[in-house]
Amino acid sequence: MGALARALLLPLLAQWLLRAAPALASAPFTLPLRVASATSRGAVPTPGPGPPAEPRADGLALALEPAGGAANFLAMVDNLQGDSGRGYYLEMQIGTPPQKLQILVDTGSSNFAVAGAPHPYIDSYFDTERSSTYRPKGFDVTVKYTQGSWTGFVGEDVVTIPKGFNNSFLVNIATIFESENFFLPGIRWNGILGLAYATLAKPSSSLETFFDSLVAQAKIPNIFSMQMCGAGLPVAGSGTNGGSLVLGGIEPTLYKGDIWYTPIKEEWYYQIEILKLEIGGQSLNLDCREYNADKAIVDSGTTLLRLPQKVFDAVVEAVARTSLLYIQPMMGAGLNYECYRFGISPSTNALVIGATVMEGFYVVFDRARKRVGFAASPCAEIAGAPVSEISGPFSTEDIASNCVPALPLNEPILWIVSYTLMSVCGVILLVLITLLLLPARCRHHPRDPEVVNDESSLVRHRWK
Repeated sequence: MGALARALLLPLLAQWLLRAAPALASAPFTLPLRVASATSRGAVPTPGPGPPAEPRADGLALALEPAGGAANFLAMVDNLQGDSGRGYYLEMQIGTPPQKLQILVDTGSSNFAVAGAPHPYIDSYFDTERSSTYRPKGFDVTVKYTQGSWTGFVGEDVVTIPKGFNNSFLVNIATIFESENFFLPGIRWNGILGLAYATLAKPSSSLETFFDSLVAQAKIPNIFSMQMCGAGLPVAGSGTNGGSLVLGGIEPTLYKGDIWYTPIKEEWYYQIEILKLEIGGQSLNLDCREYNADKAIVDSGTTLLRLPQKVFDAVVEAVARTSLLYIQPMMGAGLNYECYRFGISPSTNALVIGATVMEGFYVVFDRARKRVGFAASPCAEIAGAPVSEISGPFSTEDIASNCVPALPLNEPILWIVSYTLMSVCGVILLVLITLLLLPARCRHHPRDPEVVNDESSLVRHRWK
């Protein structure tokens, strides 16, 4: 199919409709993504629900294929609680004896951290003194997010995930003793699980991430998948919609149709390539590099769809022009009325496909084959009607061959450059000190008027 197979169309229907105005039907909001050519590995979509497939040598496994008996992937179905507004979280047991905590799942960071002290907005925390298996590593770490930050002690301890794993695993963990705008009113979690690459780990990539430890110790494939079931909700009820985090595989019952993959452009965040955006079938007609400035990422820890300012302005103008709705209901506003907010916000440094969009799909983070997959989610429905859809392929002949701007030096490279320069300066300083301390070996003789010094010699040669 040639160029026809180079892109994936993700029409994101306006998921949040004003129930008081059902006549204002919404048109698709689409984000085409780059996919591999039809002849390459990974271009063929993964089969839909069916009998278990044979184990694959490339590291991709279905949820019905437990690896080594350590994991029960089917038990991971419905292991998440929460919603996009307050985050999706997973139950974990930490330490010996185990202490139960609820951990926010975040694909936009790489540190595993839990509250290590009381806080007004959380109901429990991890007490390291009560755990006989906790070992401190002797240093602190500070992590800053788009909103909020925390500082914690780094150590290691055993962790159990009750839904899915029979064993405990020794992992790095930061216990938060100071934070700002991180724990917020109304949240139901007291820690964060960063599932991005080690490149983003603080204080450096040498600190092994939780998922890397899990892959090595549980011997599961280097892949995980997520279904978040809050699309269009909550319009009533408690607002705890839940979902599934499948660590090590893909569960066929969590999606419909095919999984379409797009390559991971850079292994730090889950950075992908956006080709164009459409509102109601009409392209915004922006240079595709505007959509990826300076990166486009898939991030479950971000609530909204965040767009670079220029793209956001174009989207708002198109929405206003076509009277489309793309809103998110707000909980806790009151008993007699409902409040909504726009599900898209401006961004200064990235296009972020957050939970607002991810809730419409079953999302596969296939790290083994360096790709992210999207499939239709059965729970993304309102009154039996799907709120999102996925289709493809389509022609990309009018799209630039590369929509991703040249990447700036990321933090690890900057650290390497800094240490290299410091080393060079140290060597030069050491040489100078050595020269100053060495005793003089030459005797001074009276100056011969016929001998010129270096400066006058240089002048003479210039005049010649």
